[in-house]
Amino acid sequence: MRKTMLYIAFSTLMFSSMEIALKSAGGAFNPIQLNLIRFFIGGVILLPIALRALHKQSRRLTRSDWALFFLTGLVCVIISMTLYQLAITVDEASTVAVLFSCNPVFALIFSYFILHERLGRANLIAVVVSIIGLVVIVNPTHLSNPVGLVLAIGSALTFGLYSIVSRWGSVRHHFNGIVMTCFTFLAGSFELLVIMLLTHVPAIAGGMRQVSWLQQFAAMPILKNVSLQYFWILFFIGVCVTGGGFAFYFLAMERSDVSTASLVFFIKPGLAPILAALLIHERILAPTIIGIVIILMGSVITFMGNRVKARESALAEEDASDFQEDDAPVSVAQQAAAELAARHTESSSTD
Repeated sequence: MRKTMLYIAFSTLMFSSMEIALKSAGGAFNPIQLNLIRFFIGGVILLPIALRALHKQSRRLTRSDWALFFLTGLVCVIISMTLYQLAITVDEASTVAVLFSCNPVFALIFSYFILHERLGRANLIAVVVSIIGLVVIVNPTHLSNPVGLVLAIGSALTFGLYSIVSRWGSVRHHFNGIVMTCFTFLAGSFELLVIMLLTHVPAIAGGMRQVSWLQQFAAMPILKNVSLQYFWILFFIGVCVTGGGFAFYFLAMERSDVSTASLVFFIKPGLAPILAALLIHERILAPTIIGIVIILMGSVITFMGNRVKARESALAEEDASDFQEDDAPVSVAQQAAAELAARHTESSSTD
């Protein structure tokens, strides 16, 4: 249990410092370039663990497997994480961290509509409470940065969609979380690289420069500033935050259960703003603090609901196994009784 808590603590610290690290590195790198670098490094870090898992299953990846990875890579790396990276460049790291931490709420909603999973009472309450927290942080009556808020909420929403697509794909293709995440990162990085290379085509780059909000995406750099000068920040973002954060999260999940490992995302909304205030001196407004507290309440409700659901599932499995064990002797006894009755009938007819 001590190892599990250490894994959770490390993963929580890495995920909570993610926005701060990305914002700190934003001045040296194009946001899309940084997205490509960190997910490629993260995928490479997870690759040995993923290959070991596939070897244990005696699995080789097929075309349909890669189709799944390119789909999840599109939703996660290209859409969700691009919106997330852009949100960090235009808004406070603490605000983006809190809003992105609401992605499990959107995942619950998508699971209801896509997977037709029933929402329990605790989940419904958590959804309502978290939405209230979002509204308090967004504060529609005094929108100071609507672009940043839209980008952050869009990132959380699409990451919730990715979570459900990834869960559906892992069940259908029999992959664990490490394998899904690793090859999602690698496939998404490849797709993003192709898109970035296309922006260097003169005709495409020229057309993008004609549109004001697309100018920053024309001829996007790929290896600019990838040097020893920025080695440590890239190491921290790629190896520690993206690769290590996800690796230790899944290790914690393997040693415990999903609800225990999900403590990472429940602590992040409270810890990330504190780290942002201490490390990069961001000011946290009163509505943001109130919204954080409300979202943390929703996280606690979700966590408790997941724990109860897991306990009920475990009890149901135990009852089913006990029933099967109890049922076996009865069947044997009935068979023995039938044999005795048959012998008795035979002896009676002989007499």
